[in-house]
Amino acid sequence: MTHHTTDAAGSHRPLGRLDMSKTIEKDEYEDRLKAVQVRFMEIHQAYLHTGDAAVCVFEGWDAAGKGGTIRRMAAVMDPRGFKVWPIAAPSPEDLRHHYLARFWQRLPGKGEICVFDRSWYGRVLVERVEGFAKPAEWGRAFDEINGFEKLLTDAGTRITKVFLYITPDEQLQRFKDRMEDPLKRWKLSYEDFRNRERWSEYENAANEMLERTSTTNAPWLVVPANDKRYARITVLEHIAHKLAEGVDLKPEPVGKEIEKQFEKLQKLHEKETR
Repeated sequence: MTHHTTDAAGSHRPLGRLDMSKTIEKDEYEDRLKAVQVRFMEIHQAYLHTGDAAVCVFEGWDAAGKGGTIRRMAAVMDPRGFKVWPIAAPSPEDLRHHYLARFWQRLPGKGEICVFDRSWYGRVLVERVEGFAKPAEWGRAFDEINGFEKLLTDAGTRITKVFLYITPDEQLQRFKDRMEDPLKRWKLSYEDFRNRERWSEYENAANEMLERTSTTNAPWLVVPANDKRYARITVLEHIAHKLAEGVDLKPEPVGKEIEKQFEKLQKLHEKETR
């Protein structure tokens, strides 16, 4: 694989500053993954009692590892308070409304955590590059999105936003791996290959997005993702840290009524098994 390099003109921009050689050893990754998954369980049970709510936004390059990272988070969460929203192109009905409308409908209620696998940032990424939004539309979307996210955080919803980036060589290798695996071919689409042909346009759009929408209340974490393990653990630990800030993670004590019912059940069981 060739090394990713950036020219001088782009090296000061968010994607150009990434160290794409970052890696992590398998043993360290597995230890840290177990620890962060326990932390997610603690966060989840705490939110159900505190009423806290959180939105986790995943954006990034095709095949950068968004789905794999989300799965490691979802694996330990209870679906009663955790939801993953995979966002595709807007439907004809969606297009009849403001582009943010379909996201309002998917926001978490009290005690819930929602993950967006792609998000409202499509307006300033794919819709911009592919011409689905006019320049005036995507141009004003930066302020609209910042305002939307501020409304959420002002109301107490926590927001984490991560962007995963891989190099062209690494993406091609992952496409090849998917082509050769019958159980992973479904992940490939015509758009994956078409988008690759406009790499520099997407890179410019992503850089501007990161620069204009990384705010104090909702900053971006931009992650070099050539090494899947490094990217996963970096993202998961970051999200866990942000979601846990200021939250008492100690498990709630068992209620007296539940204790009484359990003791009653135990006594009945002992009586029946004598």
